[in-house]
Amino acid sequence: MKKVLAITTLVLTLLISCKKATDTEPVQIEPKAPKEAEIVEPAGDQCYASRSNGYIVALSFNVNSHQEVNGKLSYNLTGKDKNEGTLIGNMKGDTLVADYTFMSEGVSSVREVVFLQKDGTLIEGYGDVVSSNDKVTFKDKSKLKFDAKNTLTKVDCKVE
Repeated sequence: MKKVLAITTLVLTLLISCKKATDTEPVQIEPKAPKEAEIVEPAGDQCYASRSNGYIVALSFNVNSHQEVNGKLSYNLTGKDKNEGTLIGNMKGDTLVADYTFMSEGVSSVREVVFLQKDGTLIEGYGDVVSSNDKVTFKDKSKLKFDAKNTLTKVDCKVE
């Protein structure tokens, strides 16, 4: 019995001492080759619309891998001339900031538009504007108001 106890103690001592030796040894970390830059695929066509009280707002756009946006926007408001045109801008986080170039009453105009993405919708921002160089822009984008009544919901894009 003494021999079994002595052998067991010896084996346990060796196992414990071996374990301690591996814990204190420096771990070699092999450097890995750097990953290739991840290419963000374009998001494809996205379409949104709002229809209420005779007002129709329709927006379709595409976002490329550089977060550049191009598309079409139209407003058909009861009692006003319909205006439709092109949208060129950028996605900045969850916000679309773009120039809207459109024809209304036979005159070409450029107006800055801002839409906030929230829960699968786009909410159009409004605020004080200034006009310079034949373009209407917001005075201070940080003070824009995003009212839920100006919400566009995602719709299927129609093939034209």
